[in-house]
Amino acid sequence: MPDKSFLTWPFFEPRHRAYAEKLDAWAADHLQAVDHHDVDAACRSLVAQLGDAGFLMPSAPGEGDAEKIDVRTLALTREILGRHSGLADFSFAMQGLGAGPISLFGTPAQRAAWLPKTRAGKAIAAFALSEAASGSDVANITTSARKDGDGYVIDGEKYWISNGGIADLYVVFARTGEAPGARGLSAFIVEGTNPGLTITERIEVIAPHPLARLTFKNLRVSADALIGKPGDGFKIAMATLDVFRTTVGAAALGFARRALDETLKRAATRNLFGAPLGDLQMVQGHIADMALDIDAAALLVYRAAWTKDMGAARVTREAAMAKLHATEAAQRVIDQAVQIHGGDGVRSGHPVETLYREIRALRIYEGASDVQKVIIARSLLSSAER
Repeated sequence: MPDKSFLTWPFFEPRHRAYAEKLDAWAADHLQAVDHHDVDAACRSLVAQLGDAGFLMPSAPGEGDAEKIDVRTLALTREILGRHSGLADFSFAMQGLGAGPISLFGTPAQRAAWLPKTRAGKAIAAFALSEAASGSDVANITTSARKDGDGYVIDGEKYWISNGGIADLYVVFARTGEAPGARGLSAFIVEGTNPGLTITERIEVIAPHPLARLTFKNLRVSADALIGKPGDGFKIAMATLDVFRTTVGAAALGFARRALDETLKRAATRNLFGAPLGDLQMVQGHIADMALDIDAAALLVYRAAWTKDMGAARVTREAAMAKLHATEAAQRVIDQAVQIHGGDGVRSGHPVETLYREIRALRIYEGASDVQKVIIARSLLSSAER
């Protein structure tokens, strides 16, 4: 039985606790047999199922919604889905990240056109920021968008794009040249059927999910495809990541909780030297370390989420701390779970083997761990100078 005592923490309101119970029950009924052999089909199915059940609604509040994006609900969703199915977590997260710029900065017409579809699971979204030479260094983007008549023409490539190849909607960040570096970027809505878009390469990774390299060649969009104003691209990207970076830590937390659950079962049922594995003091010490890492990660994740929900304009440092600690801690927890499971821990398809492959990418995407350290240190140094 997973530990749910954290839901009593003062970060949460009754509505969060009720939502978590509802989602957990749904996930237990629907996510036990996700087919990973065709990840494109699996992700399409998961997005549709999550949409039908109403669990995509928090991913992108639309025009007229009573609340803005509730980061605590996003984090709870990713933690719970991550504990049940890494691919379900991915499917939810990409809907939120892909539609996030439209929800946060889109015009009423843009929100009305896309958010009802993404929240219902009728359109799959993608966030096209990374390039071969500009992952964490967003200011180094070279994809260009030049003004042409009453629209723009986009040329360039995007790399490591999640949902690449299956998305109906891409939010593409391109250089429009208002100023050097980060200040000269803009964000555009590009439909997956646009003839100027080519899926140049599908990328295989150790924890399979839809991932691709995209090529834009003379891709034309109208002026109303621009999100915000020209030159707002960096601000839009960073504000979106401010919201969703915390939830990467929440997904890692879900993976770690599942690893601990599997380890506790193993320790109680596996006998070694005539007694349960859990009777060994060394194993007990490892379990204590795992639990400590998990609770520390949860505190950082939900502090960042609560701070943003309470109205903070930016939570850059808090989100970086949450992502950094939660993903690194989850790697330690899962590695220890594999060790305690022995040979079963490296058997293909075993839950902890799957977690071992799934956790590694979280220490890289949406800002690698070393980049998070730079963000935290610069924030502290800037505060000290002021």
